[in-house]
Amino acid sequence: MKSPLLLVLILLLSLAVLAGCAPGANPQVGIRNEHNTIAGFWLGVWQGFIAPFVFLVSLFKHNLSVYEVYNNGAWYNLGYLFGLACFFGGGSKGASRKK
Repeated sequence: MKSPLLLVLILLLSLAVLAGCAPGANPQVGIRNEHNTIAGFWLGVWQGFIAPFVFLVSLFKHNLSVYEVYNNGAWYNLGYLFGLACFFGGGSKGASRKK
């Protein structure tokens, strides 16, 4: 039988790893970029839609990022997720009828 100390250590290590993966606050929310703009919902939709392609290119070009940090917060995030969902087909398979 495993000792309780080993189980506690495994639990603490797991919690530390999960806490290290938690996202932090974005200090650039609401701040304008070098073009004097803030990314909103529609730019989030577009950038979410092209995110898979941008990710592939960013593996080879180091000055390219997948996510716009100069955004307006929740609306940009919603648009980004909506764009990703549109690219990957959304929930269309769940709505289709079986023949």
